[in-house]
Amino acid sequence: MSLKIELENALKDAMRAQDDLRKRTLRMALASIHLTEIETKQDMDDPAVMAALQKEIKTRQESVEEAKKANRPEMAAATQAEIEVLQTFLPQPFSPAELDELVRTAIAEVGATSAREIGQVMKILMPRLQGRASGSEANQVLRRLLG
Repeated sequence: MSLKIELENALKDAMRAQDDLRKRTLRMALASIHLTEIETKQDMDDPAVMAALQKEIKTRQESVEEAKKANRPEMAAATQAEIEVLQTFLPQPFSPAELDELVRTAIAEVGATSAREIGQVMKILMPRLQGRASGSEANQVLRRLLG
């Protein structure tokens, strides 16, 4: 089953269970996905849906930070709850050891020896992350290993 269909089914379940938080969060995520599909005039595959969910999570993480700065703990908690709902649809993130091993493998494949070759390694590495780690996390590990 595709991730988009899984999201739609989860929305239906949330509506039946009268789970307002889950219903509201899934509706916003699906609206974002549908808007992207309309703009690109094509259906989104699972990696694209995962990217859209990650974008939604990142936006909400920024909102949590802003709410904390504005001394609005209730808003930060509500937004954090939305993040947790969205994260249930993404694969489990890499552990630091797994990410480290993945980066080491990519470095070995490219034969990178200096920080000048980070772009080449990232080009190979990004498709392998598949929503389980952000590019910035991989880049930090890469810089540490090549630095």
